Amino acid sequence: MTEYRTGVGWDVHRIGRNLKLVIGGVVIPCDFGLEGHSDADVLAHAITDALLGAGALGDIGMHFPDNDPRWAGAGSLQFLSHARDLLLEAGFQIVNIDSTVVLERPKMKDYRNPIREQIAATLDLSLDQVSVKFKTWERVGPVGEGLAVEAHAMATVRRER
Repeated sequence: MTEYRTGVGWDVHRIGRNLKLVIGGVVIPCDFGLEGHSDADVLAHAITDALLGAGALGDIGMHFPDNDPRWAGAGSLQFLSHARDLLLEAGFQIVNIDSTVVLERPKMKDYRNPIREQIAATLDLSLDQVSVKFKTWERVGPVGEGLAVEAHAMATVRRER
């Protein structure tokens, strides 16, 4: 019997000056970055939570607390790798990732494939298993006002029983 599960992840980070903007492990040229304990990769964090949720393996804060100095400035792709490894140990395979990054600027269309490629490589997936979309909040709320960036993700996994 094949068991399928889906997990949902969401994250938001405040915009800050003199920081790198890292989305899905790709540094995006920009005049701002995101504040956070790690590299504040909002997309990697959302996908990590989606993966952990699909396997009922906790959440990103449980595995990588933001008050632990070991994770200060850490690259968030290692969080994705950790979630992948936990899923594999539990007998799951990742079926696909669907994600959305919400920000007013910069325009992200030129970064879609590099981000998909980085996430796919990190999770040992093929490119057609990773979807990344970009939206705006149409200048509404903190994201729309350029104060924050958010990301949403869904992960589907399967396990043979």
